[in-house]
This record gives sequence, structure tokens and C-alpha cells, in this order.
Amino acid sequence: IAPDVGGAFGAKLQIYAEYHAVAAVAGRLGRPVRWQETRSESMVSLTHGRAQVQTVELGARRDGTLVGMRAEILADMGAYPIGAFMPGTTQEMLCGVYRIPRVVSSGRSVVTNTTPVAPYRGAGRPEATALIERAMDMLAKELEMDPVELRRRNFIRPDEFPHTTVTGVTYDSGDYEKSLDEALGLAGYEELRGEQAARRARSDEVCLGIGVAAYVEITAFGGREFAAVEIGEGGRATVSVGTTPAGHGHETAFAQLASASLGIPFEHVTVVHSDTGLVARGEGTWGSRSLQIGGSSVFEQAEAVVEKGREVAAALLEVDPVDVERVEGGFAVLGAPDRSIGWAEVTAASDGGSLREEGRFRQRGSTFPFGAHVAVVEVDTATGHVRLLRHVAVDDCGRILNPALVQGQQHGGLGQGIAQALFEEVLYDEGGNPVTSTLATYQMPSAADLPRFETSNTETPTDLNPLGAKGIGESATIGSTPAVQNAVVDALSHLGVRHIDLPLTSERVWRALRAAEQDRG
Repeated sequence: IAPDVGGAFGAKLQIYAEYHAVAAVAGRLGRPVRWQETRSESMVSLTHGRAQVQTVELGARRDGTLVGMRAEILADMGAYPIGAFMPGTTQEMLCGVYRIPRVVSSGRSVVTNTTPVAPYRGAGRPEATALIERAMDMLAKELEMDPVELRRRNFIRPDEFPHTTVTGVTYDSGDYEKSLDEALGLAGYEELRGEQAARRARSDEVCLGIGVAAYVEITAFGGREFAAVEIGEGGRATVSVGTTPAGHGHETAFAQLASASLGIPFEHVTVVHSDTGLVARGEGTWGSRSLQIGGSSVFEQAEAVVEKGREVAAALLEVDPVDVERVEGGFAVLGAPDRSIGWAEVTAASDGGSLREEGRFRQRGSTFPFGAHVAVVEVDTATGHVRLLRHVAVDDCGRILNPALVQGQQHGGLGQGIAQALFEEVLYDEGGNPVTSTLATYQMPSAADLPRFETSNTETPTDLNPLGAKGIGESATIGSTPAVQNAVVDALSHLGVRHIDLPLTSERVWRALRAAEQDRG
């Protein structure tokens, strides 16, 4: 059984040739076989992400009200069109958090002689957010309007949910202005704008930039998941789930849910996963779905076990089941807490000495987490060097069950999203040979390159599952990249810089500054 292997993010959704080879060798030898590729091998064989060229036109009235969008998306699929569907997902999510009455878009996936491109933490949704959020900032500049005000004027309002966009996607719930207000307050937005104005008045060589991004994303693909809950000898429970953790904290979250439903100590719950000999059913861990769908399945099975236990407890206590309530550690007669019985006694009196329930929870639709990010950067106009000073992330994933796990997902997502904005790029020479095939040439941030993250949450529950939960695994990645990009362009906007493509390397920023300088004459 594979242990927690970590580092999923989409690349491990694919079936690689080595998987077949390992299985064939293991079968022939009758022994376990381990395959471990080198980092260099991984860089040229594992699927990569993003790789879109986007063209967008945004129409608006002079007061900032959006009236339409036209977008063209060209996606590089590499040598094999594994992720050819992703432009379609990007097209679906083009409206973002805004009311846009008309959208015309086209998407094309093309095959090239590079490493294949496939889903990567967000899979089409970060691309859509990057497109609309850059366009909103450019529109605000054109209208001479604060980018925050432009966003406020076009947000989908809380009373408009469920909301179906013109691209055919139905958002379940949201309060976009609330998350934006929270992010702006934490960042001290007005004070930052004041400091920026003072620096510009002094003609400082190091410019301050403030970037804002608001996003919505889609989670809970494959809307069903298996779980089984069994409580047996000594009142200890076993939870079996069809999802597979790779460092996500599933064991903690699912044990918490079972513990709360059954009324037994957390440490009395064992979570079983990843072993098809014990759990032969399951849809998998992908698309930020595990807690809301898998967790809801655990919750439903645990509640069903409680109902079975109530029937047994009622017989032992010689009362009607409607007069029995679940209490910590077992059951008691309503209004007579001294007449109680523990789970150990209940299971001992049950057939087989345990109570078990299993099944699949089916969610009737996708959920749509959202949030707002604020990035603060300094840009050295002499060298093009970008320094990220602060990053504020307010992400709404519905009802939060474990704040520490949510914050961990936020931190990890921020690291990846910021890396995409400032560092990561896969490069090839004219012959199609990779030139970023090692970590010596592929730029990634270290802890020294990242600020202390400032994270918070709003909670807007969904009614699509009993937990009220939405996904969180991809949210911070989606919101952070355009926030940083907007911040860098904002820092240099008074010098004539309108846009800079990702990643925002020192050379690319320096070249944008020199081009703007030439345009100014």
C-alpha cells in the first residue's frame, strides 16, 4: 500500500507508461516493485500546467458597468492532448465574480513538440481568473477608476444566488463584496494608496504596487463518494473512505466528523483508506472534492449508525426510540440523563457485536468557493527586480470544519500561485529541447522569497451538502497569481507600463520599463 506520497496537484491524475511497467514486473516477480524517477526525468515526463495565450476585449459603459466580453484562448497541449478539454473549463468560468451580460469566446488546443500539458491545481479556473482580473485592472486604468470600485460595481450580489452566468454555469452561493472588504481591511488598502502616492511624488526609484484580485472557482466534480462507518468493541469506530490523501489531512477531518456524530473521542476513530483490499469503491481525490463529498458521505453513514444504535439502546433501556437521545459516549433517555447506556454496551447487544453503515453520498451539483487577494510589491525600476512585501488572502470555502487544515491549504496554494507569477517557466531551445530540466535552471521560490502570508476566511455555506462545505485545495493558487501580476503592473503604471506577461522575471519587467520609456520619448 502506497504511503502518503505528497505533491499531487493534478500531474498524478494521468496514467503514465511506467505505471504499467511497474505493475507488469510486480506481477511477474510476485514481489513489490518501487519506481522512483529523478527530478530531471520528472521535469521532462510529468505533465506541466497552464500554457495558454489569451486575447480579451472587455466592453463597459463610462460608469464602469460591464456590457460584454470577447475572448480567444490558445492552449499549448504539448506532444499529447491529455488536457485538451481545459480551454472549455476556462471559457465556462470567464465571467468570474461579475455580471457580464454577453460573452463570446473561442478555445483551441494545439499539439506541439513539448512536454504534455494537463490539469494543474485549478485546471482551467486559474487561467480564467487571470484573464478577467487583468482585464478588469486594464479597464479601470482606461476609465481612470480605482480597480476596487470597478469590481464593486460589477459584483454579483448576494441576493442573486443561485446565479447562472451567460456561459451556463450556476453558482450556488456567494458574498463577494464581503471577502473583498475583509481583504482590503487586513491590507490597509487606503493607507497603501497614500504611501504609493507619496513615493510617486518623490520620484522614488523603487516603486510600490498594490494588486487586487477577486475570484470564484468550481469544485466537487464527480459528485458522489463512498464511505463506511462501523462502531464495534469498546465503542471504537472505523471509518473507511474512497478518497486517498496525499498529505491533505483526510484522516484528521474524517475522524473529526465521525467523532462529532457518534459522540466518541477523536482518538477512538480509525480511518482506513487507499487499500483496495479493504475499500474497493471510491471516486478519488481531485478537484477539491474530498471533504465536501467524501466528508458528507462519512457524516451520513455516521448518522445512520447513530439511528441503528438508538434502536438498540431503546430496547435495552425499555423505552421508545423517540425518547432516546445521543449523548457523549452513548445514549440516554430524554429528560432522565441518569438512565444512560454506552456505545460498548450497545454494540455488544447488536448482531455481530458491531453496528455498520455504508453507502455513497451524491451531491446534486458543484460548489463555487470564492475569495479576494491583495498583493503588495516593490519594483526596482533600475533592475526590474520584484520584491513581494505582503500577501493578504481571504478565501471562502463555505463552512470550515478544521481551520488549521484550511490555513495549510491556503499557505500551500499561495506558494504555488506566487511562484507562477514571479518565477516558474518551462523553456525550450529552438530545437524543442528543454533548457529548464533541473532545479538549477527551473526557477522556484525559497522561503526567503516569500513574505509572511496573511490569511483569513469568510464563511458562506452551500446548501448542496449537509456540511455546508466547499473546496479549498485550489483557491489560494487561483487568487494569488493575478493579484501579484496586478500589483507589479500597478507599481509601474504611472511610467506607462500597461501589461507584462507571466512570469514577472527581472528581465521581463526591465524590458517592459525600457519599452515604456521609449514610448514616452
